[in-house]
Amino acid sequence: MSHTAHIPSHRKPRQRASKSALRAGVAGGFLSTIAVAGAAGPAQAEPVTRTIEMPTITDGLSTAVAASAQATQQVALDLETQASEDAAAEKAAKAAKKAHAEAVRKAEAKKKAEAAAKAEAEAQERAERASRTSERTTLSASSGSSDSGSSASAPSSSNSSNVSGSAASIVAFAKAQVGDAYVSGGTGPNAWDCSGLVQAAYRTAGIDLPRVSQSQSTAGTQVSLDNLQPGDILYWGGAGSAYHVAIYVGGGEFVGAQNSSTGTVQRSMDYDRPTGAVRVL
Repeated sequence: MSHTAHIPSHRKPRQRASKSALRAGVAGGFLSTIAVAGAAGPAQAEPVTRTIEMPTITDGLSTAVAASAQATQQVALDLETQASEDAAAEKAAKAAKKAHAEAVRKAEAKKKAEAAAKAEAEAQERAERASRTSERTTLSASSGSSDSGSSASAPSSSNSSNVSGSAASIVAFAKAQVGDAYVSGGTGPNAWDCSGLVQAAYRTAGIDLPRVSQSQSTAGTQVSLDNLQPGDILYWGGAGSAYHVAIYVGGGEFVGAQNSSTGTVQRSMDYDRPTGAVRVL
């Protein structure tokens, strides 16, 4: 067979025209029916309302929505918790900073107070020494003739190694209190004022002295500072108006409760020469 020979087609013949006419007829009939029905119906008929049916929520969709809501709630809760923690941390940091500043302020205030107290004690001691020097100069000038023949050196009998009896008891007690605190009105056992220490020392020897320095400065026989013996009472100021007392312990030294800065000390008489002395034993 020639390759140009006619090959009959197996496709069905097109029916476009006949189908179009059929469709047009059907449509026309449908529209005519609607028109006739509308004309035949009542003039006041209400329009028909179409009801649209909403899609039904399935179990799967409901579960997904619930999970999403729960996740959103958890995120909100986490953010709220984090905000609370941040606020608490900030508050704690501010409190710590304030406490640190307060501690620094108190430390500085304490340091300043201690420095002021030390300066005041030193000033008081200088004032007391100056006052004693002035009193001694005045009294020495008024009684110069009575001491004109005295030797300037300490007597040889002042050596504390030769002390015995009541004097030894008084000296030993006084020396044992060296290092104790000074407290105005103190009578021991670990804090003294000047006359409280002298009274307690003499009590060890069975001697009851007056309580205050003014009375102790006249409690015995007045003796020269160049003729002292261990156990004698040294005083600063006038006899009967003394403002400080101590106990001579021999070797040119005394023990006394000086002031709040130094406490109870053993010092050379050259540190602060007394005005006079009284012998009670």
